[in-house]
Amino acid sequence: MPHLRSRRRLALAVPVVLSLTASLGFLPAAASAAPYAAPAAQAADAPNLSYVVNTKVDRKTIASVKKAVVAKGGTVVITYEKIGVIVVHSANPDFGAQIRAVRGVQSAGATRTSALTPASTTDEGAAQILTKAQAEKIESASAADAESEPLEADQWDLRAIGADKAAQINPGSKKVTVAVIDTGVDDTHPDIAPNFSASQSANCDGGVPNTTEGAWRPYTVDDYHGTHVAGEIAAARNGIGVAGVAPGVKVSAINVTDPSNGLFYPESVVCAFVFAADHGVEVTNNSYYVDPWLYNCLDDPDQRAIVDAVNRASLYAQKKGTLNLASAGNSNDDLDSDALVDDSSPDDSTPVPRTIDPHECFDVPTQLPGVVTVSATGVQNLKSYYSSYGYGVVDIAAPGGDRLYQIPDTPSKNGRILSTMPNNSYGFLQGTSMASPHAAGVAALLKSTHPKASPAQLQALLKAQADNPGCPASYDQDGDGTQDATCVGGKRVNGFYGYGIVNALRAVK
Repeated sequence: MPHLRSRRRLALAVPVVLSLTASLGFLPAAASAAPYAAPAAQAADAPNLSYVVNTKVDRKTIASVKKAVVAKGGTVVITYEKIGVIVVHSANPDFGAQIRAVRGVQSAGATRTSALTPASTTDEGAAQILTKAQAEKIESASAADAESEPLEADQWDLRAIGADKAAQINPGSKKVTVAVIDTGVDDTHPDIAPNFSASQSANCDGGVPNTTEGAWRPYTVDDYHGTHVAGEIAAARNGIGVAGVAPGVKVSAINVTDPSNGLFYPESVVCAFVFAADHGVEVTNNSYYVDPWLYNCLDDPDQRAIVDAVNRASLYAQKKGTLNLASAGNSNDDLDSDALVDDSSPDDSTPVPRTIDPHECFDVPTQLPGVVTVSATGVQNLKSYYSSYGYGVVDIAAPGGDRLYQIPDTPSKNGRILSTMPNNSYGFLQGTSMASPHAAGVAALLKSTHPKASPAQLQALLKAQADNPGCPASYDQDGDGTQDATCVGGKRVNGFYGYGIVNALRAVK
C-alpha cells in the first residue's frame, strides 16, 4: 500500500534546508541513525536487489564502471549518462560494498531491503467516493452560479486561493504542462482527458521509461491517488464535475509505483525527473516520499546513494527548466526539531525504530535543494491538524483539507478536497498530498503568465504572492488545553506556512 504522503498513512502526506550540491561529496558525513543491518537470511539467500550506482559524469568513467558492475555480479538495467546514475540488479550480497570500492564510483547502494518480486495488485485503502445523492445536492447549489462547474459548490479550496476568479482572467496556457509523478492517472476521465498530454507521460517502474499507450494509467481502481491529484491541478472547466486550479494547462502522468507493493523506489523517481525534464515539462508534483526510507541518513551508504541519485535527477530537471514541488508530510512533525522517531523504515521489509535528526537525515525528494515544500491548510486558513511543518523547511502552504477541525459551509460540509477518481467518479481526500498539487497549479498559472521565468524565479513569485496569516495565537485544535504544534517565526515567514498560502488570483494578474 503506497504511502503517498499519507505515510503514516493514506492521502493525508518533510523538508529542511539542505546545503546539497550536485555532488554528495559536499554533504556532511554525520547523521544520527545507525546503518540498517539487513537480516542474516538475506545474505544467505542472495536475493536479487536493485541498486543505484552514482559516478562521475563522463563517458569513460561510466563505461569503466559498467564493466565493473558486470564483473561484480551485476546487470545494468539503464544508464542515465547525463547525471551519472546507473540502475543495476544484482544477487551478489556484497555487491554494494564491492562496487563502492571501484574507481570513479562516488556513491552506490541498494534501493530496497527485500528481493525484487513479481507483480500483483495492492490495496491503497478506502476513499470517500461521492454518491449520486451527494452529487445532486452539490449540483443544485452550484447551479446558482452560471460560471460554476457542476460540483464546484463543494470546492471551497478553489475559493480559498482565488482560483475560481483566476480562471475568469487566465485559466492557464496549453504550452505549460504539470507532470503528476504518482500512482498513474486515468486520462480517460472526462474532466482530465481534455487537458491530458500523452506525449509527456510514461511508466517509470524499475527505472526505465515505458511510453506504451496507457502505461501511465493506474494499475487498479484502488490506485486513485494520482488521478485525484491530476484533477486538483488541471480538471477542465467543461461543464462536467469539478474544476482544477489551472484548468487551461496540460497535465501528464508518470507512474512510478511498483505494481507488487505500490512503493515509490528511487530508480523509478530518478527516471521520472529525467523523463519530465527531457520532455519539456515545466512543473512536477510529488505527493510521496521515496521508499523504503522515510528519512535517508548519510552515514548509511545505501541511503546516501539514494539521496545522491535522486538529487542528481532533481537538479538535472531544474537546470532544464522544471520546477519541482513536494508535499511536507502528514505526521504533524516539526521538521526543524532536534530529533524525530522514524518507526516505519524500511517499509519494504521489517521496520527498525530509530531516532533521527531531520537536519541530517533527509526526506526525499521533499528536502532536496530547489524543491518547493508545501504544508496543508483547511478552510479557515489554519494548518491542517496532520500537516508536518518546520521553520526553514516549509516554503509555502496550500489547501489540503481538514475533516476534523475546519468544516466548510458547503453542501456536503466536508473539510476534505473533492477531485477526480478513476472510472469517471469523484471523491474526497485530504493530506499534504492534496496541498502540493494546489501549489503546483498556481505555479503553472505563474508560468503561463511569465513564460520565460526560471524555476528559481517561479519559486520566488510563489513566495512573494502568498498570503501569510502568521503564527496563530493558539494551536490547541482538540481543545484539551495542550498546544498540538508550535509555530516559530513571524508574519513574513514561519514554520506553519513558510512564506504563506499560495494565491492563484495574484498569479494571473
